[in-house]
Amino acid sequence: MMKNQRISRIRAASLLTALSAALAGCSFIPAYQRPAAPVPAQWPQESQPQTTAAEVMAPAAADLPWQQFFGQPATPENADLQQIIELSLAGNRDLRIAIASIEQARAQYQIQRAGLFPAIGLDVNQTRSAPNQYQSLGLGGAVSSSAVWTVGITAWELDLFGRIRALKDVALAQFLATGEARKSAQMSLIASVAATWLQLKTDTELLALAERTLATREESLQLVQLRFDNGAASALDLHDARSLSAQARAAQAQQQRLRAQDINALALLAGVPAEQLPIPPVPPVELPPAPADNTQMADAPASTAPLPVFAGVPAGLPSDLLLRRPDVRAAEQQLIAANANIGAARAAFFPRITLTGGFGRVSDTLGHLLGSGPTTRAWSFTPDLSLPIFDFGRNTGNLEAAKAAREAAIAQYEKAIQTAFREVADALAGRATYGDQLAALEAQAQAERERYRLSDLRYRNGAASFLDLLDAQRSLFTVEQALAQTRLAERTNEVMLYKALGGGWQEEPAPGQSTAAN
Repeated sequence: MMKNQRISRIRAASLLTALSAALAGCSFIPAYQRPAAPVPAQWPQESQPQTTAAEVMAPAAADLPWQQFFGQPATPENADLQQIIELSLAGNRDLRIAIASIEQARAQYQIQRAGLFPAIGLDVNQTRSAPNQYQSLGLGGAVSSSAVWTVGITAWELDLFGRIRALKDVALAQFLATGEARKSAQMSLIASVAATWLQLKTDTELLALAERTLATREESLQLVQLRFDNGAASALDLHDARSLSAQARAAQAQQQRLRAQDINALALLAGVPAEQLPIPPVPPVELPPAPADNTQMADAPASTAPLPVFAGVPAGLPSDLLLRRPDVRAAEQQLIAANANIGAARAAFFPRITLTGGFGRVSDTLGHLLGSGPTTRAWSFTPDLSLPIFDFGRNTGNLEAAKAAREAAIAQYEKAIQTAFREVADALAGRATYGDQLAALEAQAQAERERYRLSDLRYRNGAASFLDLLDAQRSLFTVEQALAQTRLAERTNEVMLYKALGGGWQEEPAPGQSTAAN
């Protein structure tokens, strides 16, 4: 008889196991399909640059570690920039927040995944109470005492309809999206550091230009003052010279303020005091010697230390962005999470079965329970079935909200692709045009330097008015400022193109290893 009961229990357990395994394959998650990219297959025609042979042979931006992009060619300027980027990756607080968010998302995934398996726990307790209601029956003394230990599971939900697996998939996709967001944060940080460094270099150059211009105009003011005192210049010439000198002094103060703000911004990005950063110094003012009569004036000093030059990268095709840009991949993972959340919302319409059970021993004292005293075997098994009948549209509302969230995630994913396409197209348009603009400004600056030299020579020899010299000074100062700003825009555009193409999140590979995109 006992043998038949044991066989019946084994059959029942086997049937329950087989039923659970069969229903475990049930899932209400919609089949995921990546939305079509809402961008053209080619970059805009006006954004097509002249690609050099070196860029054709260069690795894709996403495969080029930032150490190589900002380190080729090897120059002191590039070395300083690399040092600041390394400090930023170690000390930037926003990046630390992104890393902490990854750990938080990983823990949430681990929590959801653990729900697929029963949690087994040990419980030991002792209860003593008075009066003992069974004392009058001769059972025990004045104090009632009992001790129990049990090993079992508590409220383990059988995932018959895939609700827990769907929530696990949601947590996994969100964890992966957080990892991609961290890569995107690193890309943005590196690009911000490089752009701020370039701005600091340019403002340092413009400050040197303002100081050199101020010194030149102060020298011109002294000359006009001397000519005015000797009756060779008018009061109008003197006031024009004073106005031009004051204008240069105002430009100098402005550039000092902008340079200080650049240093503060760089220190914030790096997360270290400004004293630890390799800040480029302002070069001393060097004026050309004043020309004697009928002699040529020496050329004005060139700009300060040149801006760093970075390694070129090929643009590739728009479809590459789907696999290269971390922000696009993060948006897709969020879409996958929203899609899986629909499965969890659908499973809520079906029954939930949870199991609670355990076995152990019972004794009158804790000493007997843990020792060799008399004990009694105890067990419990409590299945629970929960089926929604009337929820007044709660589950329906959750399902509709999940579907709407998926539509929003699709729109966010498509917007991420469109934004990436626009950023790359803008950077390519800059690459295609900044070279011609710089060449034209270089020619204009050279012409203005020659014009200023001739105007100064003619004025010193009394063959031209001071107004001609003032106009030449203003024009030269303006075109040199424009030239410095355009150089900054060109270098910054290179950095933004590298970032827009998905570069900057990979670390430099170890020797003997090849770099591959994830």
